[in-house]
Amino acid sequence: MRYITLVALPLLAMSASPVLAKGCIRGAAAGGVGGHFVGKGHAVMGAAVGCAVAHHHYAKQAKAEKARARTHG
Repeated sequence: MRYITLVALPLLAMSASPVLAKGCIRGAAAGGVGGHFVGKGHAVMGAAVGCAVAHHHYAKQAKAEKARARTHG
């Protein structure tokens, strides 16, 4: 039970931004399905990892977009 809490708290903190929550939901769905096919009990871990990866991807994309906006005026 502690493990779930340790995984859930950072994920909740990461998904606080509405823009990046969309990526987390998409990643969690894809990771959950992938984890389900890997074996019993891996769906939750897959969802957590998928959320983290998608969140990172969308955060990097948003940062690049801000940089482009600064250079173009």
